[in-house]
Amino acid sequence: MFIAVAPYGGNRYNYGSYPGLGPASGTFLNSFTTGTSLASSEPREQRGTGAPDAGAVASSQADFDLRSGQFTNTDAYLFAGEDCPPVGELCSLAARLRDEGKGRIATFSPKVFIPLTHLCRDFCGYCTFRESPETSSRLYMSPEEVLAVARAGQRMGCTEALFTLGERPEQRYPEARKWLANRGYATTLEYLAEVCRLVMEETDLMPHANPGTMSRRELAALQPYNPSMGLMLESSSPRLYEKGGPHEFAPSKRPRVRLRTMELAGELGIPFTTGLLIGIGETRQERIDALLAIRELQRGHGHIQEVIIQNFRAKPATPMEESDDATSEEMLWTVAVSRILLGPDINLQVPPNLSADNYETFLSAGINDWGGVSPLTIDFVNPEAPWPALAELKRRTEEQGFELRPRLPVYPEYFLGEEAWLSPALRGKARTLTDSDGYVNGGMERYAGRN
Repeated sequence: MFIAVAPYGGNRYNYGSYPGLGPASGTFLNSFTTGTSLASSEPREQRGTGAPDAGAVASSQADFDLRSGQFTNTDAYLFAGEDCPPVGELCSLAARLRDEGKGRIATFSPKVFIPLTHLCRDFCGYCTFRESPETSSRLYMSPEEVLAVARAGQRMGCTEALFTLGERPEQRYPEARKWLANRGYATTLEYLAEVCRLVMEETDLMPHANPGTMSRRELAALQPYNPSMGLMLESSSPRLYEKGGPHEFAPSKRPRVRLRTMELAGELGIPFTTGLLIGIGETRQERIDALLAIRELQRGHGHIQEVIIQNFRAKPATPMEESDDATSEEMLWTVAVSRILLGPDINLQVPPNLSADNYETFLSAGINDWGGVSPLTIDFVNPEAPWPALAELKRRTEEQGFELRPRLPVYPEYFLGEEAWLSPALRGKARTLTDSDGYVNGGMERYAGRN
């Protein structure tokens, strides 16, 4: 039997109002903007050097640099404490930071979703993507099928081929090993590299591979054909893979393994997308743990091009089908704190199809991107959640005072600048597909009349 990990008060995944949001919250925010201590209303330079009062934070004398998101780790955990300000105040600060770094442009990536295989060695408590050989209509998509989807997307103006697939199915299923061996491949990732090459060389789309954990060699094999890659951290909490947790039977979801993949991508200079999955049993403090781990990687390598904040949605016929969905309040808190901790220059995304009723509100919490949106293929990970029509996405974005612009799977700052993040072939193709600002040629006019 699946036993959910309860974050607060035994209430399974039911995140209501967070306790302790009171009148003192204004002092909390002011400490980050006026240089005062959380333990004292005096300016730092006027305070004595005695030991702080009980409960005061040792690092409170640090200078906070909002432009760079320079909060110490100890400072960061104040956002999960009783003195945290109301979510609305956090959102206001996060939105100001976003405006500093990204202005009033919101982006999305016009894509096709290519589920190369649904087979997977892992079992996650919330997943409906994975299949077994007994239940799958096909073990893998063929190269011809991959190219057919990519070319159909090209005709509709797409520029990203998102490859999503199960984790190393050949390690669990002899049927997968046989299928690969019959075609000359030892692993799923070898086959993935080949179909990425085909899409890169035979279509106008650029691949973005999201195949799970990878070794240095596997990342390097994909790098020539992928301007960017991705792996959701989801959470850095070890509790979630304990007995009864959603990752108990998912060895690839061990945080240290996923963080190591992200670190290797940084060492190889691969622009990388990651993110958190909100509402699977983690606490607010554990979300901050994960954000700080991402921040550390970004400071070390500069390769984290994007952080996704994705809300959990319960799905039928899964162990977590009776768990509560992540609430809008928890999503707004997480988005705002992500922006505050990661700084104004990070690209921050919320998938609009998973919050169809109110996705535009996340612009007020500091996001600047909607992620991949497809006019052709469904979201195979969340098939119950259709993509918004592009005209509707544009309208709701503009109503919040933003300009909507299409982008490639790799962000402009990774191929327009002097730093050589991409190979000459990838950089050349990226520049051919984009305007002088690094956005897709033709802008939203390219999709006029299309859903």
